[in-house]
Amino acid sequence: MAATVRANENFPILQAGGETFSNVTITSVSATDIYFTYTGGMENVKIKTLSPALQKHFGFDLKKAQVRELEMAENKIRYHAQLLEQPAAQPPDMARDPHASNTPASTPVWRTDFPAALKQAQADNKLVLIDFTGSDWCPWCIKFDREVLATDRFAGYAQKNLVLVKADFPRHTPQRIELIRSNAALKNTFNVDGFPTYILLKSNGEVLGRQVGYLEGGPEGFIRELDGFNHR
Repeated sequence: MAATVRANENFPILQAGGETFSNVTITSVSATDIYFTYTGGMENVKIKTLSPALQKHFGFDLKKAQVRELEMAENKIRYHAQLLEQPAAQPPDMARDPHASNTPASTPVWRTDFPAALKQAQADNKLVLIDFTGSDWCPWCIKFDREVLATDRFAGYAQKNLVLVKADFPRHTPQRIELIRSNAALKNTFNVDGFPTYILLKSNGEVLGRQVGYLEGGPEGFIRELDGFNHR
């Protein structure tokens, strides 16, 4: 089923398990979830938590959903394994050429230890970018990650200029209690009240700027904004 089959469909009330949402507008539909805006903001719920009539309405296939959830779980395991295998720091290179080579860059390394990231940024003469995200439920986070953060263009820019920190607030992915606490403390420190939020800092912790919500323009648009923060 295409992800946009039911996009822009409206429901005055949507009941999902024990939760009720009002003034709902569907933004996209996957094999497992529906994503929508409502009176309280943006949200997604599992289709299997909807009534049988709505499950049928959204073309829910339990077997396909189970396969997809298994794939997602395996991907998350691989992702967390990569975080634990962070490579040694590369020599600093602060060249900021907007016409850099299109040669694919290595996958960006997203750290979870903010104090260590600041120390690394000081050693490498780089800036720090924090990504406050809901990686497994926030549709705009997922969209921005796919269209910007996962691109070779952003990876090349980040490798030269940034130490990356991910403060993730998932709803379906287990986390260590230490990570949950440190992410919550980071969220409170920078007064983050919505996802996604991207904050650019100097290596001494001084905030240069923040981007709240989805930003159009792909990696080039985001890079222009980061450079603008740094040159104010």
